[in-house]
Amino acid sequence: MRPDALNSLFVETDALDGVGPKLRRPLEKLGLDRIKDIAYHLPDRFVERRAITNLDEVSPGENVIVALTAREHRSPSGRGPFRVIAEDAIGNICTLTYFGRASYVAKKQLPVGELRWVAGRLDQYGQMLQIVHPEHVSEDSAAPLGQMCEAVYPLSEGLTQGRIAGLVAQALGALPELPEWVEPSLLAKTKWPQWRDALRAAHKASDVAARDRLAYDELLANALALMLVRESNRSQRGTPLVGDGSLRAKLRLPFELTGAQARSIAEIEGDLAQGAPMLRLLQGDVGSGKTVVALSSMLIAVEAGAQSALLAPTEILARQHFETLSRMLQGTGVEIALLTGRDKGKAREAVLMGLLDGSINMVVGTHAIFQDSVAYRNLALVVIDEQHRFGVGQRLMLARKGRRVPHTLAMTATPIPRTLTLAQYGEMEVSKLDELPPGRQAIDTRVVAIDRMDDVIGGVGRHLETGQQAYWVCPMVNENENDDLAAAEARYAVLKERFGDAVVLVHGQLRPEAKDAAMERFASGEARLLVATTVIEVGVDVPKATLMVIEQAERFGLAQLHQLRGRVGRGAEKSTCLLLRGGALSETARQRLALMRETQDGFRLAEEDLLLRGGGELLGTRQSGDTPFRIASLEQIARLLPLAHDDARLLIERDGGMSGPRGEAARLLLYLFERDWGVQLLRGG
Repeated sequence: MRPDALNSLFVETDALDGVGPKLRRPLEKLGLDRIKDIAYHLPDRFVERRAITNLDEVSPGENVIVALTAREHRSPSGRGPFRVIAEDAIGNICTLTYFGRASYVAKKQLPVGELRWVAGRLDQYGQMLQIVHPEHVSEDSAAPLGQMCEAVYPLSEGLTQGRIAGLVAQALGALPELPEWVEPSLLAKTKWPQWRDALRAAHKASDVAARDRLAYDELLANALALMLVRESNRSQRGTPLVGDGSLRAKLRLPFELTGAQARSIAEIEGDLAQGAPMLRLLQGDVGSGKTVVALSSMLIAVEAGAQSALLAPTEILARQHFETLSRMLQGTGVEIALLTGRDKGKAREAVLMGLLDGSINMVVGTHAIFQDSVAYRNLALVVIDEQHRFGVGQRLMLARKGRRVPHTLAMTATPIPRTLTLAQYGEMEVSKLDELPPGRQAIDTRVVAIDRMDDVIGGVGRHLETGQQAYWVCPMVNENENDDLAAAEARYAVLKERFGDAVVLVHGQLRPEAKDAAMERFASGEARLLVATTVIEVGVDVPKATLMVIEQAERFGLAQLHQLRGRVGRGAEKSTCLLLRGGALSETARQRLALMRETQDGFRLAEEDLLLRGGGELLGTRQSGDTPFRIASLEQIARLLPLAHDDARLLIERDGGMSGPRGEAARLLLYLFERDWGVQLLRGG
């Protein structure tokens, strides 16, 4: 149970003054459901203002606080702005400009002939000084002078800066005093403030020490929870799995294993033979052959008389894995089944019975494979594909499905920088597939201006006439899924008019049956052009698809561009990837696209992506579950995570573990950052 000391932080936001059903909706859009969420809703930036006695003291572009007297209200003759003509203490004229319905507020706040203190950005419009939509207008100097340094918060529709600042002030007033969990010598060395002081300071000014302290807390909570998972796993009894190689020998693979595949299989085989359950991450670049490694691992379990399961994040990917593994297993005598949420009736009952009596050796499916109604005779190995889409908590649910804790092999097709691997998978050993199978051709990657759209569509037509297939990925407009969908449907309409029924559309909001039908038409070759959102980023394998068009490629991060490009180049034919770019590119976007042309090494791209993003942007437009952190920036992760990792180890190995004085404080930290699945692993936690 959560410690009582934290209960005040987990109270819902409607306990705050002024929060009712109407305000809760925009708060929920920002993920602000509880007092704690409000307290940790840190400012994006701060506006620094200068108090002046007259306008001669400043230059246009500065944020100022100045006393002005309104001399005239000018209403627009048409649709123009409402203007208040005002003057300072020595007669300098400044226009206060309001657009839309703000004129009513302006008239009320700035009556003619009366002095008001005004805060805002001073600009020059022609020969005229103006402040557009003053940020604060007050009858006395005290209020605006209290805004010399003002926090600017992320907002959603229905929220204002003033409203969120008021809620933050209430939340900060409710902060309890908590014992210190940071190692004392580190605290002295860094001169970080205490937890409560750090939170308050982070809302007042650009305080690097305070922000670092808060980021470190989050990183320490994560590192400690993952370490507790690893320690708990080592103390568990698993089922040692030693295969005799008989089933693996029956595989008829059309290629030789790469050195990286053979090495990874050997590492996994060594883990499976141990009494402690395996926890291993298999990192593989696009097309590096993770499926064969996973199949070999699952066959070791079957050879040892146990069952294995493969968990996929989507139904499309689960069905594709099932078909691929079924082909590879022909002639081995291994029974494999598919289980998803859509399976009903007798077919589902047959699979459930086969898993229970052991006649089914392998199962592939979505989260349905670990629902309460699914029981296994002897589940000893779970393979989790696209691991980043599943949390540690879900992995722990799987652990309850075997007689003993099953071995776990997690896979990701996204090469991850070493620092982020430690952040997300710190409890796991890592195997890396850093070689591509022999015979794979390099993908010809080109950057094309989007104003050459007609030429590109003509090129797609010529490509389809050769009998080859193509993908067209639509732009990520912003974080609004509906906008992404609209962009995809608009492009689909244009291409369908040109190419007719040869075009199909797939996006995340399609019904599963419609999505499967479209994918089946494309996979079978009946449809030759697949228009999609990034739903095809992983797992789709159509060897005859040899052209990838990514529209407005500058909107995507390197990792996602690399994943999308990896949908082609999967057969013997030469493949091409066209990156359609918009007109105005940031320097970061230019570097991304240049790197895509230069290399296909996903591990290098991952490291370069981290450098390009720095502390500012996450995968272009924050496009991924790449980091499990809300407070820590990428720059802070790279700089502070090694410290947090060492501190977590120190706590467990030297400082009395979780039962010592610092350990008791660390329990609060785990609950505070909702890493309490780490606490649950402790006896009495």
